[in-house]
Amino acid sequence: MATVKIFALILVWGGYLGFMLPHQSEQKLEHITKSDEEWKSLLTAEQFYITRKKGTEPPFSGAYHNHHEKGVYTCVGCGLELFSSKAKFESGTGWPSYWTPINKKHIREERDVSLGMVRVEVLCARCDAHLGHVFDDGPKPTGLRYCINSAALKFVKQP
Repeated sequence: MATVKIFALILVWGGYLGFMLPHQSEQKLEHITKSDEEWKSLLTAEQFYITRKKGTEPPFSGAYHNHHEKGVYTCVGCGLELFSSKAKFESGTGWPSYWTPINKKHIREERDVSLGMVRVEVLCARCDAHLGHVFDDGPKPTGLRYCINSAALKFVKQP
């Protein structure tokens, strides 16, 4: 019984610390590049504006800010799994917030100096979709708050 608990703890903390199970670490992300016209044909006008032009939806307006079903949030552009409902929390900001991504290799972070402030932008590692920003005022264990636009996500319900 103690061995099972230790193994479970290693899996939980391993995911947080960036250690991955073999099937995750072997997964190679093929980068997706499309023209604006191709993206416009695949996305709604709002999704295109947010993911391709680095827009932001108004707070409390997105489909997932008050969403509580169990499942996975994927990139609206390419379907890459980004966040689990298990890491979602109520931040009170009006945008869906997560304390960790499903896999750190599925997101990319860049310095953002737009709007007269310094922030860290979060992008999909496969298709470069703008997702939102990450802040250091989140809950334990990471202390991070991934503040993500609902329009950049697609929810896949799990039993």
